[in-house]
Amino acid sequence: MNVSKAVFPAVALSLSALAFQAPAQTAAGGATAVRSNEQINDQYKLDKKRCDAMKGNQKDVCQQEAEATRDKAKADAKAGKEKAEATHDAAKTRNDADYKVGKEKCDAMSGNAKDACLADLKTRYGK
Repeated sequence: MNVSKAVFPAVALSLSALAFQAPAQTAAGGATAVRSNEQINDQYKLDKKRCDAMKGNQKDVCQQEAEATRDKAKADAKAGKEKAEATHDAAKTRNDADYKVGKEKCDAMSGNAKDACLADLKTRYGK
């Protein structure tokens, strides 16, 4: 009987921690898919159409929510594109830097060893 008094609060605490963990992962953007402008605009049109059946302030709020959802989706798409471009640029810079280091190492060699080293570098780094 005393065991259940100790176990129940621990189980309740564990479950509540799991319940709060899921929204945090979603808010971080891990589960959000980046959509195209066409998809964003199509969803916006559907959201606006849903507002047509409403009247007064409720309709105004609905339209503002539709616009806000569209604007946030476009901002997310732009950020995703910029991140992808930055990641690509960083990879290219790392690749170029590693190639230059390898080339310097090959310069210390001579003859066939140097030729083989340079050929390997060109193959490995796509030069």
